[in-house]
Amino acid sequence: MISLPIDAALPSLRKALGSRHEAVLEAPPGAGKTTRVPLALLNEPWLGDQSILMLEPRRLAARAAAERLASELGESVGETVGYRIRLESRVGPRTRIEVVTEGILARRLQEDPALEGVGLVIFDEYHERSLDADLALALVLNGRELLRDELPLKVLLMSATLEGERLSALLNHAPVVSSQGRMYPVSVRWGRPLQPGEYLDARVESVVLQALEEESGSLLVFLPGQVEIRRVQQRLETVLGAAPNVRLCPLHGELDLSAQRAAIAPAPAGERKVVLATNIAETSLTIEGVRVVVDAGLARVPRFDPGTGMTRLDTQRISKASATQRAGRAGRLEPGVCYRLWSEAQHEQLAAYDSAEILQADLASLALQLHRWGATPEQLRWLDPPPAAALAQADDLLARLSALDHGGRLTHHGQAMAVLPAHPRIAHLLLRARALGLEVMGCDLAALLGERDIGRDRGADLHSRMALLYSAGRAPQRIKQLAKQYRSLLNAQPLATQPVAEPEADHWLGALLALAYPDRVAQQRRPGGADYRLANGRAAQFGEADTLMKHEWLVVADLGSRQGQREERIYLAADLDPALFSTVLAEQVQRRELLEWDEKEGTLRAEAQWRVGDLVLRREPLAGLDEQARGRALVELVRRKGLALLPWTPDLRQWQARIQLLREQDLSASTSQWPDVSDQALLDTLESWLAPYLGKVTRLAHFAQLDLPLILQGLLPWPLPQRLNELAPTHLSVPSGSSIRLDYSEQPPVLAVRLQELFGLADTPRIAGGRVQVKLHLLSPARRPVQVTQDLASFWRSTYGEVKKDLKGRYPKHYWPDDPLVAEATARAKPRGT
Repeated sequence: MISLPIDAALPSLRKALGSRHEAVLEAPPGAGKTTRVPLALLNEPWLGDQSILMLEPRRLAARAAAERLASELGESVGETVGYRIRLESRVGPRTRIEVVTEGILARRLQEDPALEGVGLVIFDEYHERSLDADLALALVLNGRELLRDELPLKVLLMSATLEGERLSALLNHAPVVSSQGRMYPVSVRWGRPLQPGEYLDARVESVVLQALEEESGSLLVFLPGQVEIRRVQQRLETVLGAAPNVRLCPLHGELDLSAQRAAIAPAPAGERKVVLATNIAETSLTIEGVRVVVDAGLARVPRFDPGTGMTRLDTQRISKASATQRAGRAGRLEPGVCYRLWSEAQHEQLAAYDSAEILQADLASLALQLHRWGATPEQLRWLDPPPAAALAQADDLLARLSALDHGGRLTHHGQAMAVLPAHPRIAHLLLRARALGLEVMGCDLAALLGERDIGRDRGADLHSRMALLYSAGRAPQRIKQLAKQYRSLLNAQPLATQPVAEPEADHWLGALLALAYPDRVAQQRRPGGADYRLANGRAAQFGEADTLMKHEWLVVADLGSRQGQREERIYLAADLDPALFSTVLAEQVQRRELLEWDEKEGTLRAEAQWRVGDLVLRREPLAGLDEQARGRALVELVRRKGLALLPWTPDLRQWQARIQLLREQDLSASTSQWPDVSDQALLDTLESWLAPYLGKVTRLAHFAQLDLPLILQGLLPWPLPQRLNELAPTHLSVPSGSSIRLDYSEQPPVLAVRLQELFGLADTPRIAGGRVQVKLHLLSPARRPVQVTQDLASFWRSTYGEVKKDLKGRYPKHYWPDDPLVAEATARAKPRGT
């Protein structure tokens, strides 16, 4: 057995797990942790005859890891080492190391929370922070705490790039074991940023050809997704068609097993490989012969928007950690080279680590599994807890799929959904299809939806994909396998309890799709148009003419948009017969009696509406108006349009401001007898003070006829009106004898008065029982501001002299005494008798 860098860390790891029930292993790419660690711990005394479970984030990695471990023992897969992945299982009675994908473990835990017979769970490549890995870890920790006292279950988290201290804290301050790894030097060659209008595939092609000319060995090219892989492959096939020594190999999760193995295997003697891969090749897999990496620096990441309830694939820059992982692939076996399609300056702006999937994913599956487990998120341990908004959205969807009752508890139907290895949408579709006698169509549809679109070139109609599935040899074998697995799983369910007539009819396809995607039922905005409105309120449209545009009603299975766009692009859909809303889809229809304002006519319209989400299926006028409902509709109109709909006057606004001033003064002393009459408070309490006066309002214009002063006075009980005039008067008397209006629209209130009318007044006037000094706007004889102050005494003392000089020059006929404190105030040019 060849020596690997991880071997030096194995004694420390054995010691850590011998004394503790958890540990963290940090080992960089090429250290050999996946190959060596399970075998090194297989014969530890604490394990006894128990088994080891090792989680891998992808099916390809799980299968490859099991095959490599078995070869180290000189055995076949299925003996000491086996694996379980979707659609495939190779384990035997002697199997003690099982390599499984993360979702497999989460579902196994639901059946056996204690994981009886398992002594160690290894989370490999945990730095990828997949949603399934975070859920599985939370359930493992909770299950062993409750159920594993006598034979504790040990947990090992290992990865190439870990935040070791955070993980250690999560695992009761577990010991952190580090391995230096073995990495040959990798020379990084920086590129220039993509220019405006420059296509990624053309740039990648250019760099790949450059690398083939400058370097020896095979190439691993990282691209964001399958579309880019296909385009770059086509371009390189055109250019390299006459180069028999170069073999192009795509590598992504949707390829069949033989194609995946061809990409991983060493190139035949005398040949070089160019492997075009997604980030599936970033960790876990060793691709033999690669010493050159070409990195586009991009990854396609699913992001869930709780506001729309939809997930979109965003192409984004990778993190520094991912860039390091990718570059490391060139230095596994010998010194290598990494061509990066971005500059060194751009590299410094990258995020340090990738964001955990739990922070940006659709949490419907996680929420369903938590309900089945019987725990709230707060009762479990997470490195990053699931966001509340996304969880609320998930529970809302589960309720719409009948998985939760009105109290938020899992229903019998929800229990059956949680057992199926599928997204809750698909699980609901499968169970309802079985009940309706549409099992064959439902399983085929579910399999199609669970895999990559196999007929994008055929337009958006889902019927064309079903035709491909039924035609010999046209659909990928994995889709047919998945449909077969679904049919096998449904055998445990009762036979059809509500069988439909003519189960082979085409219109059932749209009905089944609507069961999975009730929020994506779509109604055409205008006959024959490309624009549709979805039941969730979003807009969607076809990017080009499609045969589906002849249908008013659709259900959309696949849609997406670029960030910032309002309309979603429809990629996959089926037509929907609206008559089905009165039969198999009746659960999606809600009847509402609505009183709404016709904005165009300015009148109140009363009608019954049958709605599918935000879409109106049909409507009927309501003959009689319920007064309470009518009042609610009027109140909501005011709430929506704002208080400006009411006949406010300047005096009323002053009244409002006076009360608010006194209220705030009282609240500074902790309590207030004055009501809150702010705009927001008034809007919040419309039902109590405004609704009783809306009996005669039937048109928008009638609001202007309301006696708003009388209505608002009811908010101020006796003796507060008298106290209001005392504490916050509308006018103040000044030394000249004038009564000057106070402006309460500012804080503090403003008294705008001619300077000459204040002669003899030593201090600034006060209101609110002396607690508030007014703000003086001192005016010239022409009523233009010459000074703003709240300290009249200071003004007389320090500023008046300069102001007097200026005013005396401009208004020589007016009275400007040297000592304003002993002078007679006047509202005229001069006091009488001078």
